[in-house]
Amino acid sequence: MGTATFDFAGETVIVTGGSSGIGRAVARRFGDAGASVVVADVREAPKGDGAPTHEVIRDAGGEAAFVETDVSDRADVETAVEAAREFGGVDVMVNNAGIHRGDLFLDASVDDLEMLFDVNVKGVFHGTQVAALDMMDRGVEGAVVNTASISSTIAQVGQSVYNTTKAAVKMLTQNAAIELAGEDIRVNAVAPGAIDTKIGGGSRRESDRERPDVGKQVPMPRRADPAEIAGLYLTLASEEASFVTGELLYADGGYTAL
Repeated sequence: MGTATFDFAGETVIVTGGSSGIGRAVARRFGDAGASVVVADVREAPKGDGAPTHEVIRDAGGEAAFVETDVSDRADVETAVEAAREFGGVDVMVNNAGIHRGDLFLDASVDDLEMLFDVNVKGVFHGTQVAALDMMDRGVEGAVVNTASISSTIAQVGQSVYNTTKAAVKMLTQNAAIELAGEDIRVNAVAPGAIDTKIGGGSRRESDRERPDVGKQVPMPRRADPAEIAGLYLTLASEEASFVTGELLYADGGYTAL
C-alpha cells in the first residue's frame, strides 16, 4: 500500500499528553512533517524507555519544546499556548491528554468522576477554547484535533464514568466545530479503539494489556500501535480535510462496525 506524506513546515502544533502513548506518536509524526512541536504534559519523561519526546524531535532535526502542563488547570494551558508563540503561534491544537478509571456504575466514586472530568473534559474544553481564542487574536486559520474514543458512543460494562467523559468530548468537539466554522477553525476528533498503550493517571488498570476482554470482538484481532493512528491526526489537521469539521474518525479495527 502507498504511504501518505504531509508538509507542516512553518506551522506550530501543541500536543497535550505528548510525552507518551498516542500523544508521543502524534508529536513525533508532526515533527517529521516539519512542524514546530510543543509537548504539553504533566511529565517530561515517557512512560517506559526512551528520551523525552521533544528531545527525540530535536535529535531528528526538528524544533520542539516541552511545557509542563496540567490540562485541568486553565492557566497551564494558557502557558502552553503562549509558549507556542515562540515558534509563531499555535496553528494546530491536539487535545490528547486523558486518564482512565474503570468501575461498575454502583462502585464508581465521586472522586473518580471529578478526576476524569477534570482531565478528559475540562482539558479538552480549555485546550480548544484557549487555542481558538489565540488563533482568532492572530487572525489565522487553525485546526483542533481531539482524542475521543469508541467509548464516546458505545456503552461498556464497567466504564460508565470514563465513557461519560468521552461522550462529552464528542459533543464538545461537534459544538465547538459549528460555532468556530465561521472563524476558519476546524474541530475534529480521532476515536481510537484498543491501542497498545498506557494511559495511566492513577488508572487501576495501568494498561489495556491487562484487560482480557479487550480485542475479543474486534474484527482485526489485535491492538493497534500508536504509530498506526498518528497519521489520522495529521490528516484532520491538514488541507486534505479542509471541508471536514465536527467529525469523529474511528480507528478501532472495525469494532464499531459490528
